Amino acid sequence: MKQINLIALFLLCFCTTNIFAQKNKKLDIIAYYTGDSKLIDEYEVNKLDQIIFSFCHLKNGKLNVDSAKDSITIKHLVSLKAKNPQLKIILSLGGWGGCEPCSAAFSTNEGRLTFAKSVKEVSDYFKVDGLDLDWEYPSIEGLPGHLYQAADKPNFTDLLKKLRSTLGKKYELSFAAGGFQKCLDESIDWKGVAPYVNRINIMSYDLVNGYSKVTGHHTPLYSTNPKEESTDRAVTFLLKAGVPAEKLVIGGAFYTRTWRNVENVNNGLYQPGEHTDGTSFRDFSTTLTEANGWKYFWDDKAKAPYWYNEKEKKFATADDLASIKAKTEYAKAKKLGGIMFWELPLDKFRDGMVNTIYEVKNK
Repeated sequence: MKQINLIALFLLCFCTTNIFAQKNKKLDIIAYYTGDSKLIDEYEVNKLDQIIFSFCHLKNGKLNVDSAKDSITIKHLVSLKAKNPQLKIILSLGGWGGCEPCSAAFSTNEGRLTFAKSVKEVSDYFKVDGLDLDWEYPSIEGLPGHLYQAADKPNFTDLLKKLRSTLGKKYELSFAAGGFQKCLDESIDWKGVAPYVNRINIMSYDLVNGYSKVTGHHTPLYSTNPKEESTDRAVTFLLKAGVPAEKLVIGGAFYTRTWRNVENVNNGLYQPGEHTDGTSFRDFSTTLTEANGWKYFWDDKAKAPYWYNEKEKKFATADDLASIKAKTEYAKAKKLGGIMFWELPLDKFRDGMVNTIYEVKNK
């Protein structure tokens, strides 16, 4: 009888653990990755659910892996799945400045079908799990000089429809979307695209960017005033637009946006300045230090950190461990599909941003 009770207890614990594990899997940890085949081995891949290889590009209207080095990297990423059964490897098309021919290539029915077929061929060859479209942006201006047109909006919806039809239901399909209001308002037919994708990766960073002449939070969780962009503002908009919560993924930034010639007013926040080179999260502890003249501030309303250097008149904004924790807690509370970030090589190998996300996910 005692033995039967022990077996029953074991089965109960096993089932409970299994249910808990499955429940946790709903919040995916998604890493964009531009590194090579060796750097990835320095990271705790077991804490990731997706690695999005960045980037592939268009060549003659087809999905193209740019080099032999990239091919080796993709093959190595796929090999990691042997030890990490939860891991999915995704190829990404485009990136900032990387989708110059997209508007023209996807402007015809034939062009969209050609691309969809090429994605299947490349995916079958590398045995990857999906595609992430990083077209910045359909129907609104991205990199100055790149073609964009009103027809991009319906063409993008049809492109996703053709990709889903060509690739089948098991294939992961996502796209990166700007978290700023103009993109939310004008770029995408949200209700139209939602049925075809597994996820929408909201780039809830660069909300003030290299073109911004005034400082601000570049990746805040909440808006501090009605005009300020934020993660929550984008999520709220998309939920109201009819996108299911489990298809929304919010973004973290593992790097600063930094301005110089910023006067010491309001500790540099919301002040005029000139954008300059930033810092990777892995270097925060040696760069953004008091010894180097930096002071750390926390905006509790935005749930966002910022730094000001009075001597050098510099201002920096980013995610840190506190803000990425708040974002992960938010994603859990809202039952979102996950957290993605730009990008893994900017993190520490251990005890960094990914580890914080992972710990909050598994609370």
